[in-house]
Amino acid sequence: MRKKLRLAQIAPSEERVPPPKYGGTELVVSNLTEELIKRGHQVTLLASGDSVTKARLVPTFKKAVHTDSNIGANPSKRRATKLIEVARVINFLQQHKFDVIHNHINWHFLPFISLLNSTPIITTVHGPLDDSCQQFVYNAVPNENYVSISKNQRQPMPKLNFIGNIYHGIQVNKFSFNSKKGEYLAFLGRMSPEKGPLQAIRAAKKAKIPLIMAAKIDLVDKEYFRKKIKPLIDGKSVKFIGEVNYRDKVKLLKNAAALLFLIQWEEPFGLVMIEALACGTPVIANKRGSVPEIIQNGKTGFIVKDINGAVKAVHNIDQINRSDCRRSAEEKFSVEKMVEEYEKIYYKLLRKK
Repeated sequence: MRKKLRLAQIAPSEERVPPPKYGGTELVVSNLTEELIKRGHQVTLLASGDSVTKARLVPTFKKAVHTDSNIGANPSKRRATKLIEVARVINFLQQHKFDVIHNHINWHFLPFISLLNSTPIITTVHGPLDDSCQQFVYNAVPNENYVSISKNQRQPMPKLNFIGNIYHGIQVNKFSFNSKKGEYLAFLGRMSPEKGPLQAIRAAKKAKIPLIMAAKIDLVDKEYFRKKIKPLIDGKSVKFIGEVNYRDKVKLLKNAAALLFLIQWEEPFGLVMIEALACGTPVIANKRGSVPEIIQNGKTGFIVKDINGAVKAVHNIDQINRSDCRRSAEEKFSVEKMVEEYEKIYYKLLRKK
């Protein structure tokens, strides 16, 4: 029988864990943390103080950074919080002993790893690897233990020491399955150009199917939303319902005919895709990023090249068996499968030590 582990999970403090609304990394950290506890491990979660968890919670900030009126609207202060967060995390970890430390705050933590060299550390790379600043940092510590969240994510930096590729997992049983096709298309995510909201609107209008959009509007995206998206929202063919909580997210996804995921960037992992699949809702997505690793073309959705391809996919959506979508989520993207893979890596690192 394997020994139970003392684990530290370092989460971003931008959102609470789990996020009340939008927040992909924080949701993944929450799913991972709670399932590890369920399996008997001792988990310490370093996150914002308003986080909700069964783990031992060590606050890095009193509450989620973006909700602090003194910080949230100031980009310079928000960047500065990353350094403060790392300092507090390092200070705590130096004073406590763990079997494995799991970093989810990406490159900000990496320059300080040598201060904790007696403890195995893994870093799950949650973001893209094509940014020159981040590449500079990663290249300074290429031999640390990295986990990718899709094979596509590795392409800009294939020589990093990737010790595993683990897809995100969700609590599938918390997503209601609907076997019946809905009467509208759904868009869910951030209201930013790379997420493809404009392409989703154009595809829905061309297909003559109503589109319901739920999205967070970050400070940097307000002007884009005001100029490009808002004029196209008429409340009928295109309806915008704002940022949604978990219950409304499930309602939106399960009652949709399909999710439009017409991304304009190499997204490392689209969590909303597997959430839609768990509801039985097929995904129509551009062939970019992790899409080909998540969607089975013609079985759990359609992978397309452009808006015309998306329109054709909308008209052929009846070809998809919604039970196949649900089954894909259960078999490939459950929280149980994700945690099993992480456990293997934890124990492997301990054996090496």
